[in-house]
This record gives sequence, C-alpha cells and structure tokens, in this order.
Amino acid sequence: MRIAISTSVIQRGKSGVGQYVLALVRALLQQPGDHQLVLFVLEQDLPLFAFAQGRAEIVTVAERYRPALKNILWHHTVLPGLLRQRHIDVLHVPSYRRLVSRSSCALVATIHDLAPFHVRAKYDAARMFYGRVVVKHLARRQDEIIAISTNTAQDVQRFFGIPTQRQTIIPNGIDHERFQPGDRAQAKSEAASRWNLRAPFFLFISRLEHPGKNHVRLIEAFNRFKAATPSDWLLALGGSDWHGAEVIREAAAKSPFAQDIRFLGFVDDATLPTLYRAADTMVYPSLFEGFGLPPIEAMACGCPVLSSTRGALAEVVAEAADKIEPEDIASIAAGLQRMASSEAWRDQFRTAGHVNARRFDWGTNAAQVLSVYRSGLARKARNR
Repeated sequence: MRIAISTSVIQRGKSGVGQYVLALVRALLQQPGDHQLVLFVLEQDLPLFAFAQGRAEIVTVAERYRPALKNILWHHTVLPGLLRQRHIDVLHVPSYRRLVSRSSCALVATIHDLAPFHVRAKYDAARMFYGRVVVKHLARRQDEIIAISTNTAQDVQRFFGIPTQRQTIIPNGIDHERFQPGDRAQAKSEAASRWNLRAPFFLFISRLEHPGKNHVRLIEAFNRFKAATPSDWLLALGGSDWHGAEVIREAAAKSPFAQDIRFLGFVDDATLPTLYRAADTMVYPSLFEGFGLPPIEAMACGCPVLSSTRGALAEVVAEAADKIEPEDIASIAAGLQRMASSEAWRDQFRTAGHVNARRFDWGTNAAQVLSVYRSGLARKARNR
C-alpha cells in the first residue's frame, strides 16, 4: 500500500497540526507492514523531515506554493496528477484546510477541530467562509475521516452532516520518551539562565493568537492575582506570533505587572520538556480546542495543569487538571491563586496528570491510522 501524506499545512512545524504530522510520520515509519510512505514537502520544510530520509519517498514541492491560496490550488490541480504518476493508493490530508475533491486514490482526512463555528472572528472573512462552507462539501467527498476527539467528531456530524459512524476517532498521542518527569532542579536552573525565569511561574504554551487562545483574559486575570497577593510568581508565554499577536503584546505592555510577564518565543522540540518540568503550573485558558496537546505534554512531564474545558479539553484533561471558565476573568484569577497558594494542591494534579497522560500514545495512534488507510482503500474499491 503506497500512502501519500500532504505536509504543506505544518506551518514550519510551529503549530499543533505541524506537531501532529511530524509525530505521525515518525510513528508510521515504526509500524510493521508492507506500506510505503510518500511525503509531499515544501522546500523549506525539508530539514524537518530529515529523520525520514531513506525511509520514505520525499517529493519536493516548490516554495512558491506555500501561500494559502496557491497551496489550495496546488492540491486541486497539481497533486492529483502526481498521485497518479506515483501509483498512490491512499492520500492522507491531515487538515481540513487542504482537502481535495477528486483523486484516483482513496482520500483520508484528519479533522482537528471546527473552530470557525465556535470562535467568532478566529480568521479573516475569506478563511471563515472557506472553513464553514467550502470544507463542508470537500469533507463529504472523503473516503475516510479521522477525528482527533469525540468532541470534534460530534462537530463534524453537527456542522457537516457526516455521521459519527462514518468517522474514526483516534486521539493524538505524545512521545513518552521525550515527555516524562526529569530533574526538576536542573530544569529550573536552565529556565533561569535561558529565560530569566528565577521565580515560580505559570506557563502557557500556545501560538500568540487572539482571540482564540485567550491570552488577553489570562493577562487580565494575572493582573488581578498579582494585585490581590504579594506573590512573586511570573507568567511565561511560549509561542510564535500569529493572528492578533499585537493585541496580546499590547495587553502585556499595559499591565502594571509587565515586568513579570515574559514572552519566550517559539520553544523548540528539544527544549519544551525542560520548560514543562521547570514550570510550577501549566495554565491553558483556550476558548476552543479540537484536542489540546500542551496540557497532556505538561502532565507527562509532571507539571500540574490549570485548564479550560472548552471543546475537547474536557475529555482530554479529564479529572486530572484544575478547571477554569475561560471567559470569566475572576474564575481564571481564582485558579491561579489556588495553584500558587498550595504545593499540596499542585502535587495532587501533578500525580493525576501523569497517570492521565499515559492514555495518549503515538504508536497506538499510528496503528489505528494504518487501519483507516486500509478501510479507505477498500471503500474506494467498492465504490468503483
């Protein structure tokens, strides 16, 4: 079985979808069987797939096709011909943003979330229209759909009219060799030297996206927390600038506690586990998530989590995190105070979180994805 994966949605590896694609490819390469992977990769993303060299066929896509509109057109006009030339059996497009409408091979899609239906003004008008209207028709043309959570599967049924029985729910995994408890004192020392985090700190790992990730309310809640207590805790925001980042940076600059708010920038894969181990609490106030990997990664590293339960977060963090209402600044501030005021409270969630994180594994995920590829191929054959 020759399996093609379109990787052009990985956003240089600096997004949740990017981490999904990279982790899935690594896991698929470890799976037994006679399958062969063919990866379509944009020129500047080739170094990210160095681990697959010699183990998968890598087809370079010209960098001029990176812009969104050109990339969509490439998927609909150029890619079908490449699939025929390379005798591909299954095409996996791991994001609804690039679904194709026709192909000689079976079509498999991963849908991570339907955020445009939940977060107003998440994208500009054109992208909102594409996500709400165009994708609905494209999704119905897929042979198989993978939803990464029950919440997402229910949304696909509700908004796209595709029954959950026609979808396969396969939760994301994490790499437990990377994300595990470690030497906390050493991690603290590295965080102090690298980011000047020399006091207890709340950590939020997410791209700087407004309003969806809810940074501004978190900053306002942090202001209340600091004003109400003599605490020396810091707020560390790790992630690349995205839509609305300027609003987040302005809110931090205007904070009376601006000196205690740190922007860490994009945190690379090698450093991220150390940062989780150093953090005293991971806070995740997102307004909507189709899954939410950072809270699980933090739990696996022994970091207690304070989280929203919007979207799929309720099923992902389960009872292993302290909960907040993300649109209620008072609720977020109270959660910050609970975590900061009690080591025993944090230890409770540190222990529960580590147990919860064991539910998510990329090896299990990859085996299930391969099964979906086989089902998609069989469905395509029946339809013919």
